[in-house]
Parts: sequence; structure tokens; C-alpha cells
Amino acid sequence: MDTEEFVIRQISVFSENKPGRLAAMARALQEEQVNILAFSIAEAGEFGVVRALVDQPDKAYKKLSGMGFVVSFTEVIGVKMRDEPGGLYEVARILGEAKINIEYSYAYSGKEMAVLILRVDNTREAIKQIRAHGGEMARIPSGPSPVKGR
Repeated sequence: MDTEEFVIRQISVFSENKPGRLAAMARALQEEQVNILAFSIAEAGEFGVVRALVDQPDKAYKKLSGMGFVVSFTEVIGVKMRDEPGGLYEVARILGEAKINIEYSYAYSGKEMAVLILRVDNTREAIKQIRAHGGEMARIPSGPSPVKGR
């Protein structure tokens, strides 16, 4: 079962937690015509991390790192789920029963479905388990992943 087509490259941008930093990142991506498909922000006191799915991750990386931001790529997966009570449970149960840890997640709800973005400790096995249990993976345009073995 091929899993590579479902691996998504998420950009993570580390920044000082102060007013205007998110606006600076968003404007820079706008100037480069990079579309932000989904994002989350986690804070840790003086600093924070913006995790984002973008349609042109290499272009976003180049622009933001050129501005002095610390940027990295992380492999995540997108799982289509029912946008109703129990949708999250179905995905979490499959991964839990397969002993795959969810390190963090965020979700978005589109016109046709909800998508759960997951960072797990075994990306390819998670994809196999979700698909083996009838789940559907989301494809998000983010180019090929340079990270292997996760």
C-alpha cells in the first residue's frame, strides 16, 4: 500500500510571541502568492510556533527564513472525517488500537467534509491503518516530502 502520496509537508515557524509577528508572516506569504490552507498557533511563554499547511511550502520556507524566521518542515497526515459527533472518535480509536500516538492535531471543516491534521509518531503506519479501516486520506498540495523514515 503506497503511503507517500498522503504525506503532507507542514511548515513550522518559530517566532517571538509579540504583536505583529503573525501579520508579518501572513503578509509575506500574501506577497509571494502562497495560500494558507490551515494553521494553528501554540505558545510557550515568550515564543510560539505557527504550524501551517500552505500550497507552496518551498516558496513559503524561502521567504520566511529569508526574513529571519526559523522555519522547518514536519510530516503530517490529513484524514477526512465525518463532520458530526463521533467523527473524531473514529479516527482516534483506529490509531489508538494500532498503538500510534497522536502528538498534536488541528482540524478544519470545508464545504464537503472535515479534515483532521495529525502529527503522529509513525506517519506511514497511521496512513495504512486509517485506509485499512475504511478511512479516507486528504490530499493537500504541498509537494514531495524531503523527510524520510517517520
